[in-house]
Formats: sequence, structure tokens, C-alpha cells
Amino acid sequence: MFDEIVNRKGTSCAKYDALETYFGYSDLQPLWVADMDFKTPDIINDAIIKRAQHGIYGYTKPTTKTYNLVKEWMKKRHSWEIDTSWISFCNGVVPAYSAAIEAFSEEGDEIIVQTPVYFPLFNSIKHNNRTVVRNSLKEENGYYTMDLEDLKNKITSKSKILVLCSPHNPVGRVWDKDELEQLAKICIENNLLIISDEIHADIVFKKFTPIASISKEISNITLTLNSPGKTFNIAGLNCSYAICENKEIKERFDKEITKRELASVNVFGFTALEAAYEFGEEWLEELKKYLKNNIDFTKEYLIESNSKVEFLEPEATYLLWLNFKNTKLKHKEIKNLLFEKSKVALNDGRSFGTEGDSYFRLNCALPISQLEEGLGKIVTYF
Repeated sequence: MFDEIVNRKGTSCAKYDALETYFGYSDLQPLWVADMDFKTPDIINDAIIKRAQHGIYGYTKPTTKTYNLVKEWMKKRHSWEIDTSWISFCNGVVPAYSAAIEAFSEEGDEIIVQTPVYFPLFNSIKHNNRTVVRNSLKEENGYYTMDLEDLKNKITSKSKILVLCSPHNPVGRVWDKDELEQLAKICIENNLLIISDEIHADIVFKKFTPIASISKEISNITLTLNSPGKTFNIAGLNCSYAICENKEIKERFDKEITKRELASVNVFGFTALEAAYEFGEEWLEELKKYLKNNIDFTKEYLIESNSKVEFLEPEATYLLWLNFKNTKLKHKEIKNLLFEKSKVALNDGRSFGTEGDSYFRLNCALPISQLEEGLGKIVTYF
């Protein structure tokens, strides 16, 4: 089912129909935006069709079943025991993240991000008139770890929030429990709120630990953001949720998303979430196998082609952090070759922070035949 090629052009698809806008070219093979070129599973499509046949799409709200399915999913997939009273639904992880910045800091306060990182995580800080503090990850032979000594040195009296991307986008790390414990200890000692973006938590190839699941003390300073959007390719339905055990923090967050009118999710978002979390595990396991095969295929293809492009196999996500440093080309030269000659659209590594120089992010969640086509275009010039 993952080999089927689906034509997404002309469907108002950002990945395909916005190429001219973002890159200045309309003839690129899109290997950029972090959604998948696979059809959403039938169990979700069927549920949406059934709901649509009702014929009325008025205002909607989550039911007891909706809350319970999130609770059960966390327990089954991540061994995390949560209470339904900890859950707040909202219409997107990034909007929820932006609301949390507003709720738990003031203009001019410092928000710490671990770069290179998913760019909306620092764009939202700037848009809310807060100060971005970069705690750069340490990289050794393509493997990234947290620089906790640098973090300690970066914290000031104006530091209010640490943003955790877990699993990490774009470097593909699944943080070990020990790493998370050390990070949380620093945050507890310095009275920092942790906002943990865990939207890729289900697409992992090793054990994933939600940071708030480690201890009550850590849970008490953490706001976790998640969604079935990446897992089941339903990001466009804008259904997400926050999990927070600390009643005071949750109430402040809920007040902010209500003020921003973010607490309303469309009817198909809830329908899709319920179908995914109730019936989607078998499909998810098949997806992970296919993605792992695509990752392995990419690795072998680049090696066998004697390409100068390298990447370390990610521990999570379908996003490959391609390293072009061995080409000895400047970042702009690499970018021009990719767009003008290879004719592929990859995410510019610099958009994830200055640490992304000579890096570009490739999305490998597509039929393997199309992946092979894209890789062929890349190795022709690299």
C-alpha cells in the first residue's frame, strides 16, 4: 500500500503546489515538507466518510471516548500513565506552543531552544517578542547530544522556558532517559518550564521516553504537546493536544488557548484521532517497516553511488539530515545545485539554525520508486 503513487498536484498541497512560491521553481521533485506521500489509512478515511454522510458539520467537542483514547494510546505506546484531566485539545501543535510562550513568559524574556531545530520553534518566540537563546547541540561524526554545560551557562534570570524537541527534528535523535533526566534536573534547579514537542513520538526505531513520564517532579514542570498528525498523515486536520499534570500550569495554558480561540477542533479532526488511536496500530507498524527500509535504501544508495553526501541513520522520524560538507562547496553553491541542476526541493538546513550550514533535510516518506528517482537526481551532481 505504501508503493502506490498518489498525484497530489492541484490539491492545494503545500508540498507540491507551493514550490514556485518557496523555491522560485515549479519543476522540482518535492522532498521537503514533513508530511507523507502515502494515503491516510483506510480506517481513518472510512471513519471520515461515515461522519460526512451525516451531512452536518457544526461545532463539535471531544467526548469521553476521545480523552480515553489519548490516555490509552500513551499507555500502550509509551508506557505513560496519564489522567484524562491532564489533556487539553487544541487546533495544532505550533499554535499551542505559541500560546504557551504567551502564557508562561513576558515580552523580552528568554526562551531556550536546542538548535538546529524545527524552525517554527524559534520563529514563534520572535513573533511573541521574546528572546531566542540557542543551546546548540553537540555533533560528533553526525551524532548529536545535548550540551548541558552550555545550557547551564546560557540560563539567566530572564530565562523562563526550555523548548524540547523530542524526538528531535531534524537530527533524528530519540533522547535517552538519562539525557532527559539530566536536562530536567537543570530545569528544576533553575525554575524553567519545559515545553516538550513530541509530535514524532510514534515514528521511532528505538525506545522513546516522554520526559514527563520519568517522575512526578519532572511532570510537574512539563507541558507536553502531541498529535496524531505526523503519525497517520493527517496534519491538515489540525487536531492536537497538550498533556500537563500540574493543575496550575494547565489552567494557565487553557486560559491562553481559550483567549486565542485555539481550543476548537474541527469535527473531522476528532473523528480521525479516534479512528487512528482505536484501530491504527497495525498500520503504524507496517509504516515504520517501510520507512526503515527507505532509510536503509537511501544509505546504501549514497554509498554505492560514491556520493559525497552523508547522513547518520535517524532514531526517529522519516526526515534525513543530509550532510554535504564533503563536497567542499559553500552552502549557497550546494543550494543552487540542488534546485537548478538536481531539481529537487529539500529543506534548507540554515532554516533550522546556523548549525545547519551545509545541511539539507530530505523527507523519505514516499514510495521507494520516487525516492530512488530523487536520490538519482542528487547523486548526479553530488
